[in-house]
Amino acid sequence: MKTEFGTLKTVDIRKIWPSEPSNFTPWLAENINKLSQILGKDLEIVQTEYAVGDFSADIVAKDLSSSSIVVIENQYGTSDHKHLGQMLLYCAGINASCVVWIAESFKDEHRKTIEWLNNNTVNNIEFYAVELEIIQIDDSRPVPLFKIIESPNKNVSGKTIQNSDTQEKYRQYFQLLIDELREKHKFTNAKIGQPQNWYSFSSGVSRNFHYGASFALNDRARAEVYLDGGDQIINKDIFDKLYAEKEIIEKEIGTTISWERLDDKRACRISVYTDGHIDLDTEELVKIREWTIEKLLKLKEVFPKYIKKYI
Repeated sequence: MKTEFGTLKTVDIRKIWPSEPSNFTPWLAENINKLSQILGKDLEIVQTEYAVGDFSADIVAKDLSSSSIVVIENQYGTSDHKHLGQMLLYCAGINASCVVWIAESFKDEHRKTIEWLNNNTVNNIEFYAVELEIIQIDDSRPVPLFKIIESPNKNVSGKTIQNSDTQEKYRQYFQLLIDELREKHKFTNAKIGQPQNWYSFSSGVSRNFHYGASFALNDRARAEVYLDGGDQIINKDIFDKLYAEKEIIEKEIGTTISWERLDDKRACRISVYTDGHIDLDTEELVKIREWTIEKLLKLKEVFPKYIKKYI
């Protein structure tokens, strides 16, 4: 039996998105998860065409794992000095911790510049060069492919910031947590544990809320739905409508929920708690991690269908 193969071809990006600012940038903002996956980050859109002086950054996003700012600069064609300069201007003007430069291809001098920046800046500044192409097999639907050609390699820099013992415990704990959530449950795109007592995860459906895991006050571990779409009135309104369905929601979750309206803050928190702190022995931390994963998965199973009614 003869096997027939299709023909793989590259499609002109302009046939899919005629204009970078009018077509590609809005598409990427709506499909940011496709870029998040290759970067290993949970990105949430803050704004497109973000004004910086006389220029506008294509996309400004937030890395939920650290609340740091990410700037995304898009370019059709081959990389050029203009977009390199704009990329650095946006990084400084917005105080970004990560810059992603997307182009169809990169000149060697620009690739080497990104490499140099990664090797000679402090540990919390990251630069990525990402190539984009559209491929198609015969007459199948076209597929966008993002390929990282330069990325941070901070191990070669002499400017590494040393974590304290407690920070390192948090980093190790959350590294194991996000690895299991990503690899086993497809819950997150995040790949790097942070030296902090909390971690946030994209809801994947709306910027009005996200999920969180943390070690809270009074020796408690917490899994939560965090309502914060940027508008206090909207946040409180969604919270109040969810609270009106408290009994039904708690029955589905299978446990009592802590409903925290946080009247003096912009956001609201809906949480479940268990006893625990980061200085427990390994066996106890494993139990807390298992509890956290179970609760995060349950929150994700139940809450989106309720929140979607009110956004």
